[in-house]
Amino acid sequence: MTLLIGTQDGVYRSVSGRLDDVERVLDSGVTLGVHTFEEHGSFAASKTGLYCSEDQGKTWDRLGVPRTEVYAVAVSPDGSRLYAGTHPAHLYVSTDKGRTWTELEGFQELPSRDHWHTPRHRGKSHVRSLGVHADAPNRIVAGVEVGGVHVSDDGGETWTERRGGLETERKDDLQYDVHHVHVVTANEYVVSCGGGLFRTTDAGHSWTRLDMELPGPYFQEAFSHRGTLYAAAQTLPPTLPMGSRYNKRSVNASLFESTDGGETFERKQYPGAPNEFVYAWTVTDRHVLAGTTEGQVMIRENDTWITLGRVPDWIRSLSHGYTDP
Repeated sequence: MTLLIGTQDGVYRSVSGRLDDVERVLDSGVTLGVHTFEEHGSFAASKTGLYCSEDQGKTWDRLGVPRTEVYAVAVSPDGSRLYAGTHPAHLYVSTDKGRTWTELEGFQELPSRDHWHTPRHRGKSHVRSLGVHADAPNRIVAGVEVGGVHVSDDGGETWTERRGGLETERKDDLQYDVHHVHVVTANEYVVSCGGGLFRTTDAGHSWTRLDMELPGPYFQEAFSHRGTLYAAAQTLPPTLPMGSRYNKRSVNASLFESTDGGETFERKQYPGAPNEFVYAWTVTDRHVLAGTTEGQVMIRENDTWITLGRVPDWIRSLSHGYTDP
């Protein structure tokens, strides 16, 4: 098992299966996402750039995306197009494995574009999540923090807004605070927001809120494997403004599992709850793994969650270094 761990301070790697050999392999600073795409390598999206590894995370090369802070990455199903989403919110594509890049300018023409900003992100926004599916190879799904969900059906040339229905009781632009878009099928997505958990079965034309009976409403990332949907919620973001009256013990983090697509959820106990928030997921050796804000990696075995190991930093993302059967 090769496990890549994106953290607040770069990328860590383990091949032991128990994290007793974990080492930092990339000094990339705040690393928002690590992703492995079959036959196309592993990628680390970070505030210092986009990096690629072709040897399961042993060594990394920096790709020259026009903007330094890269928050999201995706690869087309045939591997011909590499996408990078940045801060501020721009979207780029490369057709030569990251050697050169072209901006997808149609992304800037979305009607809500002028409203994508918040003081929390230096008065701007970023492309926080990108998703593709093999059954709709030309479709790209982009989640913007703060700005909503947007879809292109022609490889990123033109875009339509799919954020209608993601509104909550909030009266500010933070109601479109999209953190992650989990692409389940070509038309089904589960979207984790700062104001709730949402599901669509028609590529974003309509949305159903899934968390109305759950504590929260802050969700960071959802994940599914073999018919089970995994999600974690807490009452406040993992980081708070200086001078906040809240502390880590105030967030009341929870972990949930659903076997009916989010219609109902079962709350699960896990090590570190309620102080450690589950921020990232992956599957390797047919086991689901979860990473927390306190650097814990957990594994789901025999219908329970146990600690696999720890890294020194807040886990932002997890990825296996190869494709599971």
